[in-house]
This record gives sequence, C-alpha cells and structure tokens, in this order.
Amino acid sequence: MAKSVLLICLLGLAFAFAAADDSPLQDFCVAQAGSSVFVNGLACKDPKTVQANDFSFGGLHLPGNTSNPVGSKVTPVTVNQLPGFSTLGISMARIDIAPWGINPPHTHPRATEILLVLEGILEVGFVTSNPDNRLISKILQKGDVFVFPQGLIHYQRNTGFGNAVAIAALGSQSPGVITIANVVFGSMPHISVDILAKAFQVDKTVVSQIQSKF
Repeated sequence: MAKSVLLICLLGLAFAFAAADDSPLQDFCVAQAGSSVFVNGLACKDPKTVQANDFSFGGLHLPGNTSNPVGSKVTPVTVNQLPGFSTLGISMARIDIAPWGINPPHTHPRATEILLVLEGILEVGFVTSNPDNRLISKILQKGDVFVFPQGLIHYQRNTGFGNAVAIAALGSQSPGVITIANVVFGSMPHISVDILAKAFQVDKTVVSQIQSKF
C-alpha cells in the first residue's frame, strides 16, 4: 500500500507540472461556493478566510457501490469536492469496478487522464479520432499505469473475478465527463429518433428502445 501511495503522489506531481488549465497568478484560489460572480472557473474566497480543510478531501479509501447496471462507481475529487483544486489544473478520482463491470465509454473534454491500477485486472482502451478510429487497448495488472489523451473516447472493464480499484489523475480542476450512451440516448429533450436511426444505421424501434433505458 505504501508503494501505491507513492505512485499516486508521483502521478499528482506529474500533472502539477503538465496541467491543462491556465497557470495561476497567485498562491491559490480556493473556490467560493455559491458565488454570484461568473468566471471561466470559480470565483475565489478571500485568502484570509482559507483553512486547511479547503485543501483536503477524505474518503477515497472507501469502496464505491458498484450495484448498478454497468457495475462500476466513480468517486470524483474535482474542484467541486476539493475547493483548493481551483486554478491548480489537477483533479483525481477513485474507480471501483465489479467483476466484468465496466466504466462505460466516455470522454473528458478538458483533461488528459492517467490511470493507476491498485487492485485487480483491467482491460482499458481509447479510440483515435476520425478517420482512423483505431482502438488502442491493453490489459493492466496491479501497479500498471495507462494514459488516455484529452478528449478521446475511452473505457475500463474488469476482466478478473474480484473487484478492481484504480486511481485516476486528470489534468484539469474540472475535467468534465461525457458518457457517450447517456449523452446520445439520454439527452433532454431526446435527439430525434430519425437522426439516431440514420447515424447508427438501425431501425427506429431500436433507437426508441435504447432511449427508454436512459
């Protein structure tokens, strides 16, 4: 476990030196919850009111509940959970995946992700952009690291018989998550059935059936 903690620290340092967000112009900018000021990011608290808790988050040692249709749970630690991340260009997450569960195909529009496997066996992969759409995938064991380039669709799947746990570090205080199935079939209001049927080259009833699940 000590080695895992060391690796996590190294991951955090790596992203601190290669963050995607703009560099800060002051020591810190702890996010001010509920501010009426709109900026590209979050407004800052008065530095005189900042406390150690603004830079701390507890709970990543707790397993996530994977009792859901996809068999996974992502516990994010972004600027929304840890206000001290604001302007620092980093965030992280714990990913729990049950046997043969998946973290469904998704993208992070504002961040590259580096994944460290703490327990279990994970199949991971990402798809390159048009026109090649090449799948780059690998089976990871405990202690292995894999990088997902910013904006590309990627996924993780537990191919073992026990629970898998991974830690992800991301190069943005607010990387964003676009889960492909949810966005395409679960938008509100729905994307037209005609459009999706033509895009996926399937019958309209198939599209309607999938939409009903989201």
